[in-house]
Amino acid sequence: MNENVLWLAILVVLGLSLLAQWLVHSTYNRYAKIQAKKGLSAEEAAKQILAYYGVHIPIKPVAGTLTDHYDPRNKTLALSQGVYGSSSIAAYGIAAHEAGHAIQHAKAFTPLMLRNSIFPAANFGSNFGPWLFIAGLFFAYEPLLTIGLIFFGFSVFFSVITLPVEFDASRRAIEALSGQRLLSATELSGAKKVLTAAALTYVAAAAMAVLQMLRFLAMRNSRRR
Repeated sequence: MNENVLWLAILVVLGLSLLAQWLVHSTYNRYAKIQAKKGLSAEEAAKQILAYYGVHIPIKPVAGTLTDHYDPRNKTLALSQGVYGSSSIAAYGIAAHEAGHAIQHAKAFTPLMLRNSIFPAANFGSNFGPWLFIAGLFFAYEPLLTIGLIFFGFSVFFSVITLPVEFDASRRAIEALSGQRLLSATELSGAKKVLTAAALTYVAAAAMAVLQMLRFLAMRNSRRR
């Protein structure tokens, strides 16, 4: 890929990433103000969804905003303070999405299991892969360049495999909210918007990771000339 085209693509994706972040917060804030008619808290809604699929795990509150997550290590679903006790449409969507991850784990959903298995290498690669690559450039040492690229490649693959994991969790969330009549059709539209906005951040992150890898490869090829 031409270097100018590559940098243009990086700038475009960076802009999309910032737009996605803004969209997540603005959409969340909008639907966090609209209460679901069902009246259950998001924690109760998540518990109902999990029970329907035969999954019984702890659900606990966690500090922060939009810090909701499912921890596969101890099989715990954590909901942020603004979601845990809330009955808003946004809270239902987020809680159902995280419940979707727990259901994926219980059913050994292949992309999730693959992502979990490479997490240690991906975490190391994200933190140290670029530094190893830069050190290889600085010392003109080809093996170090290659090692840096390999480790960073794990983090790129992690970002890419995250996409089907997140999309599937959102699909399960919408199906559960609809099928168990936790949200009406109109309310479900709002939950979809919240989850779609969140999905865009993962798409932008994966695109940026791929472009960064292409940039590293271009830098290595340029050094060889």
